[in-house]
Amino acid sequence: MITESGQVVAEQGDQVWVQTIRQSACQSCQARQGCGQKLLAEVSGGRANQVAVANHLGARVGDRVILGIPEAALLQASLLVYGLPLVLFVAGTLFGDWLLPNVDGAAVVSGLVGLGGGFVLARGRGRRLSAQACPRLLRIESGHDQVLAINPTDP
Repeated sequence: MITESGQVVAEQGDQVWVQTIRQSACQSCQARQGCGQKLLAEVSGGRANQVAVANHLGARVGDRVILGIPEAALLQASLLVYGLPLVLFVAGTLFGDWLLPNVDGAAVVSGLVGLGGGFVLARGRGRRLSAQACPRLLRIESGHDQVLAINPTDP
């Protein structure tokens, strides 16, 4: 289970909105110079993300919570998004080359058709997979009464 901590910022029916701030281990990683994660963290500026999750634990606004995503679902989603279009691109290119062996454009066009088909299939399958890969509340770390609030009108 891949976990991330966050804070409940809003309640909406049987769901809560949890705000997380991207954490990066770039400072301790040996591959920080050639890593795409570091680049993404720099581009995003460490912005906060908000996600709606089912509130089966009774979390309230201000609670610190732990969210989790099953590793298998994340792996399946990664393979679907990256692997399927790539495999269909290669298969389309090989098919185009087999169909018209002396025409390079046929391999290129059929490869692009395969790539596009891979994206379409990944999108359709991804909708079904998203229910498994959505974050879930695992536990409440601290209650809302422990959250410090600064009120400028208090002396």
